[in-house]
Amino acid sequence: MKRKKIYIAYTGGTIGMKKSSKGYIPAEGFLTQTVKASAEFNREEMPLFDIHEYCPLIDSSDMSPIHWQQIADDIKAKYADYDGFVVLHGTDTMAYTASALSFMLENLTKPVIVTGSQIPLSQLRSDGQVNLLNAMYLAANYPIGEVSLYFNNQLYRGNRATKMHADGFAAFGSPNMSPLAKVGINIELVAGQLSPSLNNKLDVTKITPQQIAVLHLYPGISVDLIKSMMTDSLKALVLLSFGVGNAPQNPEMLELFSSATQAGLVIINLTQCIQGSVNMGGYATGNALLNAGVISGYDMTLEACLTKLHYLLSQNLEVETVRHLMQDNLKGELTR
Repeated sequence: MKRKKIYIAYTGGTIGMKKSSKGYIPAEGFLTQTVKASAEFNREEMPLFDIHEYCPLIDSSDMSPIHWQQIADDIKAKYADYDGFVVLHGTDTMAYTASALSFMLENLTKPVIVTGSQIPLSQLRSDGQVNLLNAMYLAANYPIGEVSLYFNNQLYRGNRATKMHADGFAAFGSPNMSPLAKVGINIELVAGQLSPSLNNKLDVTKITPQQIAVLHLYPGISVDLIKSMMTDSLKALVLLSFGVGNAPQNPEMLELFSSATQAGLVIINLTQCIQGSVNMGGYATGNALLNAGVISGYDMTLEACLTKLHYLLSQNLEVETVRHLMQDNLKGELTR
């Protein structure tokens, strides 16, 4: 049987860093050299692979919509030549990039798996080898034609994943959706479905940076503080509210939201809770937001909500169209 061929894009991140007197630092060519020198990655059971290291490498804290576009365009350019794709990325903003790619890559039928590590691949106790090895193996042998995120023996839908732990190996979770697959002694498909092999054309929707703000509500929050965020250039506001979507019954704040939505600002309500969904009809405090023109983000992660806003606002759609599509399940990012 012909061995599959995987394209590995090393964008940056801990997995390929090298130890120095100043701590771990990016090192050009170091990841490629380490992987190619490892017998495990070159076994007959593994797919063939090519590694492309970005230059310069990108620290995940510096990731922006411009970099999302760079990665998406890279995958498109190589799409016809490979059976699957692995994007190596720093963990801090990995879920943002996975979410963004899930919206940008249109007509995707091949696996795109985003992964990385908490300890560099070169170090004794690194989780990088098993994460990269399993991501490559899954991309070749369990092709799920969507953007996913692999970490610590779990394959998650990319736009459902969020970083849960700052320094643990189980760094990611998917609070509102089961994993696509679980990797143990056996590989178990859970919510994922294998894709038929199609020789289709991949399209990429371009994303440009958008003016979006995130407001985390807390007891006693000042209306003046909220006003200071809502400038004329602001296009969307993500509201992180209490419980199932509740907010203080402050008439001045509610009037501010109402005036802003009437003026064309898109305000989306997400819950601060790790798990669960917004239901603004459940309590009067949530219903007041609904009456002010705030729309529900249901059970989207913050990462999915922000990148979906970038995706939609970059297309110069009518405001009402953006509001409607934010509440639609476009790429499996929400449950309705």
